[in-house]
Order: sequence, then C-alpha cells, then structure tokens
Amino acid sequence: MTALGYKYHGPAGRLSDFVTFMETRGAETITAALAMECVTSIGRQPSWSIRLTDVRCFAQHLAHFDPMTEVPPQDAVPAPRRAKPYIYSDAEISALLAAALTLPPAKALRRWTYHCLFGLIAVAGLRHSEALDLRRDDVDLGQGILTIRETKFGKSRLVPLHATTVAVLSDYAARRDAHLGTPRSPYFFVAEQGGRLLHQYVHRVFWKLSRQIGLRQKGQRNGPRIHDLRHRFAVQALINWTPRTTGFRGP
Repeated sequence: MTALGYKYHGPAGRLSDFVTFMETRGAETITAALAMECVTSIGRQPSWSIRLTDVRCFAQHLAHFDPMTEVPPQDAVPAPRRAKPYIYSDAEISALLAAALTLPPAKALRRWTYHCLFGLIAVAGLRHSEALDLRRDDVDLGQGILTIRETKFGKSRLVPLHATTVAVLSDYAARRDAHLGTPRSPYFFVAEQGGRLLHQYVHRVFWKLSRQIGLRQKGQRNGPRIHDLRHRFAVQALINWTPRTTGFRGP
C-alpha cells in the first residue's frame, strides 16, 4: 500500500506505542483486555477509536499465526463523529479576513500573515497543511501559479491564481521581506521571527478570530473549521462551473 502513496506515519507511531505498552506488561500475546487498556490509557475520544482500529488490524494479522491472539471488538469504543461541513458565506469570509488584520501587535507581520494565509486557503481551495508547507520557490508570482508538492497520496499539482490573489500575495511577500531583512526559513508564510508557522498556533488564532466574529461561542469545541474554507471553495466552484459547461439551468 505504501507504493500507492500511503505513508502510515500515524499508524506506525501508534502501533509502536502499543508494542511498548505490551512489553511493559510482559505480555507475549494480545488479549482484548490488554488492547482496551492500552487504547483508553492514551489521549481521549476520538483518538481511542483511531487507536482501536490500528490495534484490531494488527491483532487480526497476528491471529493467523498465533491462535491465542484475541481481536478486540470493533464497537468497544464509540465511533468518532465526523465533523459536519460548514459552508461559509462571502460575508463571513470577509469578516474573518478583516478580523485577522486587527491582530496585535499593530505594526508587526503577524496580522498580514494570517490575513493572507486564510484568504489563500479560501480562494485556492488548499488544505491548510498545504498552505503552511508552501515554500518561496513554490509560489510563482510572475506566472501566478502555486506548486503544491507531495500532498495526499504523494501527488503534486499546480494551482493557478487569480490576478487579484497574486497582487495580495505579492504585497505580503514585500512586507515579509521588509520585516525580516534576511530570510530565516524557506517557507512563504512565516511566523513573526521568520520561522515556520506551526499548526497548533494557526488553529489557536483561527479559533480566536472565529469567536471574535461570532462564528463560535467562547469555549465551544465544535463549529466552523479552517478546512471548511476548502469545502466552501469546492461548493462555489461547482456552482460557478455548472451553468457554463453543461448549460443546465434547472427546472
């Protein structure tokens, strides 16, 4: 399956944790009780369901060689709830980007970084990880093309940009370079001191801004996500594409 692009970094790490757990218990055979003890001892829901799936697959494989192996039941922990997609309105996206420009400190790069980051995700339909991974050489402002490298299933793709998006990104690049002087990392979007933007901090800023503009309440765990900007792009692309290419106008 790795030949098809599956990297398995997550499952490999979780199974390594499980093997370490078994070794500390001096266990040579997987039992349902031990498997469940390990699964529920690390993290919390919904991570339990993910860990249970990894352990079950591993146990099912070992059961072919060791009949004493017990496979924990699939419903031993509640299945995770898939987040409900949220389709942003134009007004909500405008409010989010405007709120980003109010981030402190007033004369720093930070507010422009998040304004352009969230804006690019919204208009180009990128995964937020793809936007954070963009390097300077991946952003061709002359041609108006992004190169998205080694993403899902190990594939790369080119993303054309509208002239207005190129203008905004060009302005950001100029501000970034003036702020930093000498580049300190190869990434296009950078933190205040020029280092790479970290996922956890990006999410914290997004949660703060989404509460500020009323998209979620204080302390609310669910609600619109960064990834939903990609969903909105996909829906809008379909709406814009259908009449022009198929001539379908509806009843």
